[in-house]
Amino acid sequence: MTQQDWIERARNVLPGGGFGNFDPGIIIRNGQGSRVWDEDGNEYIDYLIGSGPMLIGHGHPEVLDAVQEQLSKGMTFFANNAAGIELAEEICRAVACAEQVRYVSSGGEADMYAMRLARAFTGRNKIMKFEGGYHGMSAEAQMSLAPTKLTNFPMAVPDSAGIPASVRDEMLIAPFNDIDFARSLIAEYGDQIAGIIVEPLQRIIPPAPGFLEALREECDAHGIILIFDEIVTGFRFAYGGAQELYGVTPDVCTLGKIIGGGFPLAAIAGRADIMAHFDKSRVGPEGFLMQLGTLSGNPVAAVAGLKTMEILRRPGSYERLRHCGRKLMDAIHTHLDGAGHAHQIVGDPTLFDVVFTDQRIANYRDVIKGDAEKAAAFNARLRERGIFKSPGKVYPSLALTDDDLAETIEAIAYAVQDLPG
Repeated sequence: MTQQDWIERARNVLPGGGFGNFDPGIIIRNGQGSRVWDEDGNEYIDYLIGSGPMLIGHGHPEVLDAVQEQLSKGMTFFANNAAGIELAEEICRAVACAEQVRYVSSGGEADMYAMRLARAFTGRNKIMKFEGGYHGMSAEAQMSLAPTKLTNFPMAVPDSAGIPASVRDEMLIAPFNDIDFARSLIAEYGDQIAGIIVEPLQRIIPPAPGFLEALREECDAHGIILIFDEIVTGFRFAYGGAQELYGVTPDVCTLGKIIGGGFPLAAIAGRADIMAHFDKSRVGPEGFLMQLGTLSGNPVAAVAGLKTMEILRRPGSYERLRHCGRKLMDAIHTHLDGAGHAHQIVGDPTLFDVVFTDQRIANYRDVIKGDAEKAAAFNARLRERGIFKSPGKVYPSLALTDDDLAETIEAIAYAVQDLPG
C-alpha cells in the first residue's frame, strides 16, 4: 500500500486527516537510529525525533532490551511499581527543584496540574504566562499561545473554541523577556497570582540575561509559585535541565518526553511542601488536589526512561549533542549569510531554528515578524533532500553520525538556493 493510500484512508476517519500533531501528508513507517522512513520507503535524517523524546535515537538496543524484559513481567498495573519508584528517585537526584514527583501521561496534563497545584498551595486564582509560551492543551494553556490578534497586555486571547470567558479572566499575559513589564504586572496583581508558568527557553527563544533570575526574585517577594515548563528542556539542555544550565531553581517543574524514553510519561516535580497537596493525609480534604491516571507511572515507560537517562549520564553525551547542534547552526548561518538572506539562528545548540529576519528575537511578536514564506520554502527544500524537521524547530539527537551531519549540511546548501526574496 502506498503512502497516498494511507493518506486517503486517514481522511475518512481522522479529522483533518491526521492526529493533530504534524503534517498529515507524510506517513512514517519506521525509525532506526537517526533515520525514519515513510510508507513509500523514502529515507530521512530525523530532526523531529518524535517532537523531542527520541534524544538517543530510534530503537536504541539497550532501551529495547529493557522494554522487552519489562513486557514479560507486565505492561501496566494501576498500582505502584518498582521501576516508577526508581525513576522518581533518579529525577529527584537530577533536578534541582525536585523533592517529590507525581506522574501523569502527557506534558499537557503535567502543566495543567502544575497550575492547579499553585492554586491549591497559595489559595489564589490567577496564573501568569507569557505570550507564545506552549503549555499543553488545557484551557489555561490555550490562552495567547499563538494569537493572530495581538491585544494589549495582559489581556488573554483564547486560541481554541470551547473555552469559557471565565478562564480568560484568570489569566495574565506578559511578553517574554520583558522583566519591567512582568514586574509591573506582579506589582499590580501579586496578591492574586498563584503561579507564573514559563518555558525557560520559550519555544526556541532564550531567556535574556537576568530574566529568569528576576522572575525568581519576584515570586519570592510575593509568595508566587514559579513553574518551569521543562517538558522539552528537561534532560535535553543538561542532565538537570534548563534549571541546571541557567542556574535558576523554580518551585515546581514539569517534565516529559525524554523521561519516558519514547513512551507516554510525564511528571510534576517540586518542593515537598507544595507536592503535599497531592496527599490528602497531609493537607486534608480542603487542600487536597485529586490526580490519578490509568497509565500514570506505567512500568514500560519507566524502564525506557531509566535506560535513556542512564545513557545520557555517560561521559561525553551532552558534549556530543552540543557539538552536533553547533555544527548545524554554523552551517545554516554560513550558507544563508553567503546567499544574502537576513536571518537569526535562535535557540540553544540542543534545540533551535532559523527565523528569517534581520531583527533581534526576544519574544513571540518578534518571531511572527519573520518571513514565513521563506521559512516554509526552506523547510520544503530540506524535506526534498531527506531532512525531516518540524516547521519551527531542529531537534539534534545523540544518534546523529558525522555522515548524517555532512549530508545535512549538503541539504542546507541546496535548500538555500533560489529561496524567495
